[in-house]
Amino acid sequence: MPAQSGAAFLLKITDGASPPVYQTVAGLRTTQMSINGDTVVITHKDSGGWRDLLSGAGTRSVSVSAAGIFLGSAAESAVRGHALAGTLDDYELSFEDGERLRGRFLVQRLDYAGDFNGERNYTLQLESSGPVVPA
Repeated sequence: MPAQSGAAFLLKITDGASPPVYQTVAGLRTTQMSINGDTVVITHKDSGGWRDLLSGAGTRSVSVSAAGIFLGSAAESAVRGHALAGTLDDYELSFEDGERLRGRFLVQRLDYAGDFNGERNYTLQLESSGPVVPA
């Protein structure tokens, strides 16, 4: 299997329409996704000294980090609006092989920075709320 292009790993936000249309949060230079899970330990005296975990239990979450150049797109404005309001919205992560993951996320952090005579850039941190599922 050939390596997949990082440029094809896209973060998208819904436009709020029904049916929803997902728009790319433009200007992304880096994107990262982490799938996290807490364990439920069920070790007992018959475990023979080995830890036993309960399959399917615990808390699962997805964290998304992105950084890029601010272009002033409608998708970026929607992300900023959700960051200021503390509201959830539907997002999609799309990969080069066509796989997509969708779920509701909260903007946990949105940072803007810029240099004199340089472009304005931003970093973004999203945290999932509810299931993140293949689309």
